[in-house]
Amino acid sequence: MLLIESRAGLHRPLMVVTAVMAVLAAVAVVGLFADPRQLVGAPVWSKTAKFAVSIALYTATLAWMLSLLPRARRWGWWMGTVVAAGLTVEMVLIVWQTIVRGRRLHFNFATEADRFIHNQMATAVYLLWAATLVVALLLWWQRLADPARASAIRAGLFLALTGMALGMLMFTPTPEQQAVIDAGGEPAVVGSHSVGAPEDGPGLPLTGWSVDGGDLRIAHFAGLHALQLIPLLAFGLEALSRRVPVLRPAVVRRRLIRIAAVEYLGLIALLTWQALRGQALLRPDGATLLAVAALVITAVAAAAVAVRTSPARLEPGQQSGPAQ
Repeated sequence: MLLIESRAGLHRPLMVVTAVMAVLAAVAVVGLFADPRQLVGAPVWSKTAKFAVSIALYTATLAWMLSLLPRARRWGWWMGTVVAAGLTVEMVLIVWQTIVRGRRLHFNFATEADRFIHNQMATAVYLLWAATLVVALLLWWQRLADPARASAIRAGLFLALTGMALGMLMFTPTPEQQAVIDAGGEPAVVGSHSVGAPEDGPGLPLTGWSVDGGDLRIAHFAGLHALQLIPLLAFGLEALSRRVPVLRPAVVRRRLIRIAAVEYLGLIALLTWQALRGQALLRPDGATLLAVAALVITAVAAAAVAVRTSPARLEPGQQSGPAQ
């Protein structure tokens, strides 16, 4: 059984939000089938469903990470509480604007009420990002028990912060919107997650990502959920080490985690570049495929070097010291 070390109980406000989001996600799934309304080309309950699942994963993961803090737990508790409050406000605004009012949420400046809700959402997101940054710094500068897990947690937080920051690209006016602004007008919508395609165009199942053009939500999504994926990789390597001797030294697993984090950052950059060129995820051109190949080749080569130089492969007299 894989043990996950915890120095304190899980952060209660974050876990309360996790439970509420799990219930809301179930309600939203029912709403997808029971409510025929559409909003910006998607079922009116789809945004609530997707955000509820994403927030539940985020808060549960952050609660676990905060439980590992050896020191500065009070700071961690307060930052976790800020995150819980910010995400609660965000979800309340999502439900109110999309389900109750039946109006689009993001980029909506059509009325004073729409503008107010949009600005409150933005404020909540900024607070969320700042609080997560403080948590990342707390975990970065403290010594955690396992070096591989520590690297995974720090990398996951850094990549999640990067993914959140990339969301700001969506708020840049499109050329059509900028033309209205330059002419002295006030467009009802400022910003878009789609590049080179209409927002209400056809999208992939479940995610809704554009199939006709670029979509900035893809890199945003990939960055956010590195918070779960990189630590999961660490646990997977730890479990695999029982059968694969070269993975038993923590220093080797740490190297592999760091390689994965760098390659994942490259993937986020690639997805952003692809979207900004107005290219759909499943319609890559030659340049995109070449970049993907480069990521795969460098990842495999770096991992091979990390494993071949494992202390488990060296003769006893060749080992330079204990893995830490």
